Amino acid sequence: MNVCFLFIFVIFRLKSCFAKRVELDWNIEYVYGARDGSNYRRSIGVNGATPIPAVHVMQGDTLVLNVHNKLDVATSLHPHGIYNNGTNYFDGPDMVTECGIPPGESFTYEIDTTAQSGTFWIHGHTRHADVDGLRTPFIIHSNKPPVDYDEELLITLEDWFSQEFYVRMEYIDNHKNRDDKFSVNYATGLFNGYNANNTAPIKLCPGKRYRLRVISMAANNWSVFRISGHKMIVIEADGVRSMPLEVDELNLGPGQRNSVIVTTLNSTDSNYVFEFISTSSTVNLEENELPKSYKGVVEYKEDAPIKNIPEQSDKEPMWPDDMALQAADRQPWLPVDRSINLTITRYVDQFRVTFWSLGKTLYQPTIVPTLYTAMSMGKLASNESVYAPQTNAYVLRHLEVIEFVISNPFINGHTFHMHGHDFQVTEAGPCGKATGGYPEVSYRKSGPWPIRRDTVQVRAFEYVRLRFRADNPGVWRFHCHVAPGHDYKGLAVILIEAPELLQKQQRIPDQMKEMCKMQGIPTAGNAAGNPGFDLTGLPPAVYLSS
Repeated sequence: MNVCFLFIFVIFRLKSCFAKRVELDWNIEYVYGARDGSNYRRSIGVNGATPIPAVHVMQGDTLVLNVHNKLDVATSLHPHGIYNNGTNYFDGPDMVTECGIPPGESFTYEIDTTAQSGTFWIHGHTRHADVDGLRTPFIIHSNKPPVDYDEELLITLEDWFSQEFYVRMEYIDNHKNRDDKFSVNYATGLFNGYNANNTAPIKLCPGKRYRLRVISMAANNWSVFRISGHKMIVIEADGVRSMPLEVDELNLGPGQRNSVIVTTLNSTDSNYVFEFISTSSTVNLEENELPKSYKGVVEYKEDAPIKNIPEQSDKEPMWPDDMALQAADRQPWLPVDRSINLTITRYVDQFRVTFWSLGKTLYQPTIVPTLYTAMSMGKLASNESVYAPQTNAYVLRHLEVIEFVISNPFINGHTFHMHGHDFQVTEAGPCGKATGGYPEVSYRKSGPWPIRRDTVQVRAFEYVRLRFRADNPGVWRFHCHVAPGHDYKGLAVILIEAPELLQKQQRIPDQMKEMCKMQGIPTAGNAAGNPGFDLTGLPPAVYLSS
């Protein structure tokens, strides 16, 4: 027998023996409770539970989610950070890759984890259901961990509003309420699912190395996390292993994740304090409601006193800036084939309602899901016009290296998430002159092996450069992950990647098309459901000028 064939056969057999299908039945339904400790309200949970239990698999497993929708509106799920290579239709965003699961119906998502390990999460991607609780960690454990450690702990950082997403947004968008303080983006910080002021201690044993997986599942707020008297060594960013970097604290935007190693002290004489700071870039920093600081106990011994460690007011804390992080696999800078400038535009109408766009128009959903247009339009699928101006579509050639230059000339910060990919973060610098008390942004450039991640912060008055290779044929959303004020208000583009290969390599499951028909949504044609370039039936595109 050919030796190469024998080797491949043995590897296949080993994978078949150890990889498994992890099957979960999820009833997505309304639940009631007061996760912030004070506001009893309706939210969204799974099998009657909120927060939703974390999902754990081993690399190589296939996660099978049997979803039954018990809501009164459509729903869908997005595995945040997962490539979905070859299964673009399982990516989750409604009216992009699917129509959503209708009320009372069931659908099964299958998520292959062969190519990835690390810290991810799963969340709703229809009607911003994640904001109301449809979100949970998704951990893919490596068969060979990147570094040695004794134990690992999972930490989730969230924000929680006192009313349901659409109730709240309808209130905010009513111009009569614009001066009401409720209309500003205040939220309660949740630590591991509950009000961060009432959280259980983080229990540590002396003389051990812990891996802390820290996930920002926040919808709106930025999160800072630190432990007094302890350093943290970053080893992962958004599922990508990084070279070790020692930091004082983590600074995460909505959707971002880090793993850090914390080496505990050798004494149980004292306990320590962890701090979680939750702040929103969409609120004036001088408002006394924000930032909100929450503190809890890092417990070495139940009755030990808490050691007071004064802050060094003259020292700037070290946090993992993307330019300082380097990829552990030492992938060098990708050579750019095409550069695309994406400038953030903001428009405030006569009723003081704010809208956003990313370079072209305000993103608006189409009549036909964009993936279905790409799959049904033949050679015309390579023409951006069939997707309509409302989608801000960019057609990418297979394997070309794309550079995005995202420019943010405003006081509001953003985190941008790319579906189906991670990207190199290569450079950042000032975009315009900082105002409103914000410091001037410094110019920074990555080292030789830029960190890759799927969600990046673009701070106030900053530009950021990203690079990625278009090696995953499909229709992928690139959008701001600040749901209440930015994504909901149009800050997104769509990437149409190698549509000619997509049509040959993938087939949308019949059940997904049937779910569209149940909701009266066409499954073929251009963005308006018409042949060719006839976009009759779509609402007019909204071109913003700040």
